[in-house]
Amino acid sequence: MGLQPLEFSDCYLDSPWFRERIRAHEAELEKTNKFIKDLLKDGKNLIAATKNLSAAQRKFAHSLRDFKFEFIGDAETDDERCIDASLREFSNFLKNLEEQREILALSVTETLIKPLEKFRKEQLGAVKEEKKKFDKETEKNYSFLEKHLNLSAKKKEPQLLEADYQVEQNRKHFYELSLEYVCKLQEIQERKKFECVEPVLSFFQGIFTFYHQGYELAKDFNHYKMALQINIQNTRNRFEGTRSEVEELMNKIRRNPQEHKRANQFTIEGYLYVQEKRPAPFGSSWVKHYCMYRKESKKFTMIPFEHRSGGKIGDGDVFLLTCCTKRNMDTIDRRFCFDIEAADRSVTPVTMQAFSEEDRKLWIEALDGKEALFINLNRANTRREGSAQLDKIGFTILRKCISAVETRGINDQGLYRVVGVSSKVQRLLSLLIDTKTCSEIDLENSADWEVKTITSAMKQYLRSLPEPLMTYELHGEFIIPAKSGSPESRVNAIHFLVHKLPEKNKEMLDILVKHLANVADHAKKNLMTVANLGVVFGPTLMRPQEETVAAIMDLKFQNIVVEILIENHEKIFRTLPDATFPEPISMSISPPNVPPRQSRRQGQRNKRPLAVYNLCLELDDVDNHSPPREDTPTGSMDSLSSQSPTPAVSSSPPEPDKNHLILESGDLADWTANHPSQTHSSMVSWLNTQSTTTPTSATRTPAPSSFPFPTSATGSDRPAESVLNRRARAVYPCEAEHSSELSFQIGEVFEDVQFSREPGWLEGTLNGRRGLIPQNYVQFL
Repeated sequence: MGLQPLEFSDCYLDSPWFRERIRAHEAELEKTNKFIKDLLKDGKNLIAATKNLSAAQRKFAHSLRDFKFEFIGDAETDDERCIDASLREFSNFLKNLEEQREILALSVTETLIKPLEKFRKEQLGAVKEEKKKFDKETEKNYSFLEKHLNLSAKKKEPQLLEADYQVEQNRKHFYELSLEYVCKLQEIQERKKFECVEPVLSFFQGIFTFYHQGYELAKDFNHYKMALQINIQNTRNRFEGTRSEVEELMNKIRRNPQEHKRANQFTIEGYLYVQEKRPAPFGSSWVKHYCMYRKESKKFTMIPFEHRSGGKIGDGDVFLLTCCTKRNMDTIDRRFCFDIEAADRSVTPVTMQAFSEEDRKLWIEALDGKEALFINLNRANTRREGSAQLDKIGFTILRKCISAVETRGINDQGLYRVVGVSSKVQRLLSLLIDTKTCSEIDLENSADWEVKTITSAMKQYLRSLPEPLMTYELHGEFIIPAKSGSPESRVNAIHFLVHKLPEKNKEMLDILVKHLANVADHAKKNLMTVANLGVVFGPTLMRPQEETVAAIMDLKFQNIVVEILIENHEKIFRTLPDATFPEPISMSISPPNVPPRQSRRQGQRNKRPLAVYNLCLELDDVDNHSPPREDTPTGSMDSLSSQSPTPAVSSSPPEPDKNHLILESGDLADWTANHPSQTHSSMVSWLNTQSTTTPTSATRTPAPSSFPFPTSATGSDRPAESVLNRRARAVYPCEAEHSSELSFQIGEVFEDVQFSREPGWLEGTLNGRRGLIPQNYVQFL
């Protein structure tokens, strides 16, 4: 049962039971007051905890935003870029969420804390004040009454009447105060229900709003989350393929390290101990150096380096080698020693010690030393042996396997990922390769061969080809567009490159990719999406000629190339590429030759590399000022000059036209020799290596509107330096041979790039230093 009501009539009786009911009401209000006080304390703690949580979440978001994954190699896949960007997206999501949490914290203060504090102070506080007055009047009333009753009856009548009047007035005042107090008690009892609950309801409404905002953020984030999950899965799949390739390469190198040395710019390199002679009392010491030698220039470089001292690199020494001699053990108390002599060193010979006799033989052979044994240092990777060939039998094998797969197992889960038993695969492949048994095998109707055995045999055939289907020559060119550019530019570049493949390679690739597109169309059942097929067939169709970890890191880009082939099969194989699409010369595996500098190789202009862009050329007959070189192919000039009218050639050299380009017959010979399959319309070049002494024997044609850089209207036939000022990224490493040149690695970015007066060179700034850059070693951003 609840509290009993306080009747106003009972105020005049003021019975003990009435007083009990009043005390019960007072106790309830005191309990309410304590409840609100505790609730306010907990609410303030909640606000403080919310602010602490918000601060922790924001700090967590900042940590996510500030971190960036580093990657191995010179580029990332689109999936990896999305994964890198995901941390910033997560950070932004948390930031938006915390903004809503801050709104919640403010709403708790305004909707819960302040209203409850106001009710407690104004309403419950007022009741407390009324109680004090009521208790005080009760004491006063009954004290006065007792005093009045103790008056002697012998008092005079006027005095007694006066006393009676005062008692009556005091009683009336007490009754009025009692009535007001009882009314106030019952009013607060009823008011507290909505005055307390309404702020709590507002508080929960704020919480619901916060969670609703979180739901909306999560809903908006869901699309990105799904895409990111696909990015992660694709990256994980590529990682699994890359890891197996890396482990295989590691095991190969473990078994035979010498067979897998990387081909690089140095003929030989490695650690040697160098004897450093000191004054007589101190004798000599042996210091470990990392040595590098280039046979072409006879340049020998050695850099002191000690692993045990923290790995600090010392000052290097570079000199020109003149000769190398093996040291016999009767002339020195150390084994594996040899002497080298330098042309520009005051102290010669220099005695060096190799790590073993075999190591010494390698060094002496590379240095053309005496008593050297012939050892092939630059071993190329052994070509994969096998009877598989790109011939009529090969096409028959491919068609038989594809027909069987599409007939029997197009919906099999994990098609091409689930491998067959090795012995069965080898047996089937041997039967298919054999011309006597190939025609007898019926893969479509025979239950002897499982679908996984057929798919594994087909993949094994493609891997066993002497050269991958997409060739070693074009491997690097296929990889480059997968690393950068827009999706459309990637498709265009790969479209162009596919049509550069040998006819048989392109035909077989067409058959295979068409089949893979069909497999991908059934991905809902076989689970082989385009990305999964890329993981399976990337290493099968593309393979670098040199097996290195760096090459294996590009495996993910091989997968992307295969994905592009599958997704754009009809366009790539059924249509011809754009005739004006520039040939991606910068996509070669090895860097082009550094263009000659006038200051050191005058007269070698006909050997410079070409920078190729979208530019149509018109040629004149060559006059006697620049006779054709002997290596110019017959008819190459006529075939090109026939594409446009031939203006008359002046008997005297024409004045240079500031907006024209100059073309020599030697340049044309270089182009036609290197690109025999190109049509005239697709021959696009920009001769950016002109010097101020350029011969003027050939007609120069104005640059069309599609010219990639603005030309100067005031000074030369090269682009205007004041307009260029662009950024460029290194696509090949380069080591400077002069102080005016810059050394750089792949991926480094140059600022304020301009064309140099040196033919074939640019000027740019790298790490605060300005110098010359070979133009064909960079790509403009």
